[in-house]
Amino acid sequence: MYAVVETGGKQYRVKEGDIINVEKIDAEIGNEVVLDKVLLVKKDDDLKVGTPYLNAKVVCEVLDQFKGEKIIVFKYKRRKGYRRKRGHRQLYTKLKVKNIELS
Repeated sequence: MYAVVETGGKQYRVKEGDIINVEKIDAEIGNEVVLDKVLLVKKDDDLKVGTPYLNAKVVCEVLDQFKGEKIIVFKYKRRKGYRRKRGHRQLYTKLKVKNIELS
C-alpha cells in the first residue's frame, strides 16, 4: 500500500515505514503529524485518485528538524560593478510514516 501526499508545495510517494524530508512543519520532535492532502492511494490492485484530494490521511512521526545544504545565490551584471553574493539554507523536517488511513 502506498500513497501520494502533498506538503510544502511538493508531492511525495510514501508507504508505511518510509522516512522523508519535507519542507519545515512546526511540530516538536516525537510528535505526530497528520498529512491530509492525499492525492492517490494504491492498496493491492485498488487504485483511488482524488479530485483533487481523497478522504484519507497519512500519520507521521517527527524525527528531526534540520537545515539543508547551503545554496549560493550570485547576481552579477557585466561591466557595471554589480555583484551580490548570498547564501540560503532551507529548513526541513524529517518524518517517518506510521500508517496510511483510508476512509
